[in-house]
Amino acid sequence: MQVMHRLRLYHAALAVLVVLAYVTGDDDPVHAWLGYGVAAIILVRLAWALTGVPQLGLTRFYPHFEGLRLTTAMTHPAISRTLLLGIATCLMGVMLTGIAMDRGHTLGLGGQETGSLVLADSDRSNGGDAHKGGGDDSLAGEAHEVLANLLILLIITHVAYLLLFKRPLALFMLFSHTPVKKDEAP
Repeated sequence: MQVMHRLRLYHAALAVLVVLAYVTGDDDPVHAWLGYGVAAIILVRLAWALTGVPQLGLTRFYPHFEGLRLTTAMTHPAISRTLLLGIATCLMGVMLTGIAMDRGHTLGLGGQETGSLVLADSDRSNGGDAHKGGGDDSLAGEAHEVLANLLILLIITHVAYLLLFKRPLALFMLFSHTPVKKDEAP
């Protein structure tokens, strides 16, 4: 399977898991498992980047502004890359704050003693309605929620930008269009 087709499958799996994790935010066990699924996919992506294949490198997330002119501003790669960097940063922040709040409880790794201390502290701060590993009023909980909302906003912007200015790529990533190879063209 070609690299771009594998990347498209990875992208679809990540997108589905992220959206499902976002919409199940109030359902702790499902939300936590989906979050760990996102973390696993991110780890696979980071390992994949180490293979040396140019299309998979992490440098694709860093914007380069060479050649940016007023006439090419909307289609310049710097916009796509800036959006990707924002998405990756928010996604990592959401993932790390989620793991920090869960402290491995969902995976059965959380120690009872640590969890009890945290639950006791958060019980006092939010009237007894504690989230495992920290209350929703905790700094990590607030950061998790703000980053998740920013992530969704960046994803919507990313999709809209690609549909408006990079339609063939957007359609390819949405499994709606497969480009014809040069040697297969009539």
